Amino acid sequence: MTTSNSRAAGLLHLRDRALKRGDPVPLPLTMASIYLSPGDSSDTIEYGRFGNPTWHAVEDMLGHLEGAPCIAFPSGMAAIAATFFALLKAGERMLLPADGYHTTRAVAERLKAFGVDFDTRPTAGFLDGGFAGYRLVFVETPANPGLDICDITAAADAIHAAGGLFIVDNTTMTPLGQRPLDLGADIVVAADTKAPNGHSDALFGHVASRDPEIIEAVRKWRVTAGSIPSPFDAWLVHRGLETLDMRFERMCNTAELIAPRLKAHRAVRSLRYPGLPEDPSHNLARVQMERFGFLISFVLDSEEKAERFIDGCALMHSATSFGGVHTTAERRDKRGDAVPGGFVRLAVGCEPAEELWKAIEESLDRL
Repeated sequence: MTTSNSRAAGLLHLRDRALKRGDPVPLPLTMASIYLSPGDSSDTIEYGRFGNPTWHAVEDMLGHLEGAPCIAFPSGMAAIAATFFALLKAGERMLLPADGYHTTRAVAERLKAFGVDFDTRPTAGFLDGGFAGYRLVFVETPANPGLDICDITAAADAIHAAGGLFIVDNTTMTPLGQRPLDLGADIVVAADTKAPNGHSDALFGHVASRDPEIIEAVRKWRVTAGSIPSPFDAWLVHRGLETLDMRFERMCNTAELIAPRLKAHRAVRSLRYPGLPEDPSHNLARVQMERFGFLISFVLDSEEKAERFIDGCALMHSATSFGGVHTTAERRDKRGDAVPGGFVRLAVGCEPAEELWKAIEESLDRL
């Protein structure tokens, strides 16, 4: 059985098999739109929309982590949209989480104009009602931002019995924290903008599947639609992936330390973190997740207190993304999520754990 440690170790040496004496050990950045292609060039890159050595190196790394072929995209949403457009046709339906990332539902809303309809269902009760009639079923687990969890294996079994395809958005966990393909999902999508890149300086996403027909359909969609990643962003993600194991471990360890302290603070009204034994998702998380993640959600008394807490914390940025080396937090109702005004999504970064907790506690104490 391949472990997280062996995957992480192998990740750093994927290029070794192709290196020759005198070659650079770090990945070179290839900036090219045209390639020399005389005669039959079907086995080479012909044009920048068809391929790029830098993307291919990143796809190789992501494929190593996922244990499946990967197709790279310029963002997580581009990856999600590609699966919808490549695999759905007029007259079909899909099922989405009611409490996951809201832009996924916005893309699905646009697909109505093409004859594709959708329903939504809360993540915590995602298996309720069955899956008959759905061509695609899409879940984000843990759901962003509420952190409810769906039983991936049970959902996969039920979806396949109903004749559907199952997509899991694994952005919040990365392949080092959760492996949906091993649990029965047909497709994984993720925004590598987050922890895989890790430095908040590139947009990127990927689709992974062990089904060759799915991969080919998604690849053809990328070539036709031109939804291709920048070589420079791919190079940044490649560099970030080399330290993902260390960063992810530190972020998860710190979140596990901070979550119970946050829950016990007088200013916090309610808190969700799958790593807490009393969390409603804890038992399922222990079974299907390799780590409990670095996201913590909690509620303060008001919008005003939530903003004061975030702005008043010396080791925290008010920002809408997560997974970078800097701890970030955001009051999520301003992004359109159906949450209380004082709801805060905290994304733990790589700061030393006790120093980060001291800054968080000081800001909470001032409320």
